[in-house]
Amino acid sequence: MFGPWIVTLLCGLLGATLVQANLGPPAVLNLGPEIIEKYLTQALKNHDATAILHELPLLSAMQEGSGGIPILDGLMRSILRYIIWMRVTSANILQLVVQPSTYDQELVVRIPLDMVAGLNTPLIKTLVQFQMNTEIQALIRVEKSKSGPARLNLSDCSSSENTLRLSLLNKLSFMVNSLANNVMNLLVPALPQMVKNHLCPVIQQAFDDMYSDFLKLATAPVGLSPGALTFDLLSLAIQDSNIMLNLKAKLLDSQARVTNWFNSSVTSLMETTPDGAPFSLLLRQDLVNGVVNTLVPKEELVILLRFVIPEIARQLQEDIKEINAEAANKLGPTQMVKIATYSGPQIVLNEDGATAAQSIILEVFPTNTDVRPFFSLGIETNYEAQFYMEGDWFMLNFNNISIDRIKLMISDIKLFNPDILKSTLTKILNYTLLPNENGKVRTGVPLSLVRALGYEKSVLSVNKGALKLTPVSF
Repeated sequence: MFGPWIVTLLCGLLGATLVQANLGPPAVLNLGPEIIEKYLTQALKNHDATAILHELPLLSAMQEGSGGIPILDGLMRSILRYIIWMRVTSANILQLVVQPSTYDQELVVRIPLDMVAGLNTPLIKTLVQFQMNTEIQALIRVEKSKSGPARLNLSDCSSSENTLRLSLLNKLSFMVNSLANNVMNLLVPALPQMVKNHLCPVIQQAFDDMYSDFLKLATAPVGLSPGALTFDLLSLAIQDSNIMLNLKAKLLDSQARVTNWFNSSVTSLMETTPDGAPFSLLLRQDLVNGVVNTLVPKEELVILLRFVIPEIARQLQEDIKEINAEAANKLGPTQMVKIATYSGPQIVLNEDGATAAQSIILEVFPTNTDVRPFFSLGIETNYEAQFYMEGDWFMLNFNNISIDRIKLMISDIKLFNPDILKSTLTKILNYTLLPNENGKVRTGVPLSLVRALGYEKSVLSVNKGALKLTPVSF
């Protein structure tokens, strides 16, 4: 094993590979209007909202809508005595529309209703039918809480007379048509209040279910090998027509103990502005690094070079011969290389792609029985990092490792410029370190969010300081 002083010296000589910023929320689940409309529509179906419309008490609502004015009461009684039966015969909730509000942190939800009502009258045997179209408007707001994070709230659910349209579907006798028109006139002030009293509570329940579903999706744990990544709600925001769930995260080991916390910070460099996608999940760079370091922990590799890559072993011997011929002759069949990493690959995310940097210590021993190396090198490596999705799996692959800097730490053969070994060491790392780390990330990380939101495929893109997951259909 390497002594602590070597690690300290390496860090001092190579410096920090990355200067990582704390980039606002560690993760952001951005839900666009398409998702909000789909989930709220399904929640309304689950609560059988159309059944509520079928049960609207049309006759009693008109009776209560007289306002107690005697003239109107008399007129109403003379009209209503000709009605034997009256009810909604068909009802549909049309396509919901979610729009930005003129106020900050607020969305407008428009819910169009299409109903047909029928009435029986002794004046005619035929059912008298008329169509009723109206629109419910509700507001989604971010409301702060003194006891915890803010939450979404549905408020101001109402239907206005201005959105109400009534039309007679069948033209009958003058007397019946006049009766129907008077009924519709009585419904104009009564129907909005009726819808508010009977349907808005169901819309509230449906919204609460939708919000609960969003929280479950956002905070669902992600299994790692080993351990897990878990999320909690940090804050909420509304931007344009989108709901943004800002999340904090923590990494757990195989015993469910917290190994790393990721919280908010003052400065944000992660772009979270909605881009028109149905949804997006953004993962901050330091959170990505935390996951990668869990999958690829620090370790020490021991390679018997001549058994694994004999051609490169001979090339290394030739390189050492240029430094010290006597030392090169001591390299036996069991010549050994030790590679130690003291952290996982550190990911850097930029618009032009992702790279990984890693500082290692590499030591060369003449045989596997020697306890003292010929030399120890501090090496700063750099390689490509490719993030992609395979079905529900978050995948990572490393390619094309290169050496940025080499520093001679200790040498028992003589002082020398380690750059003369750069080509050979690069090949050793490509043949040993790179496959070892790719083997650890090959299984990927399960991510069920995409399918849970109703999409089959997704794609990962690299932004400055963040990874972004969006559905392929976008």
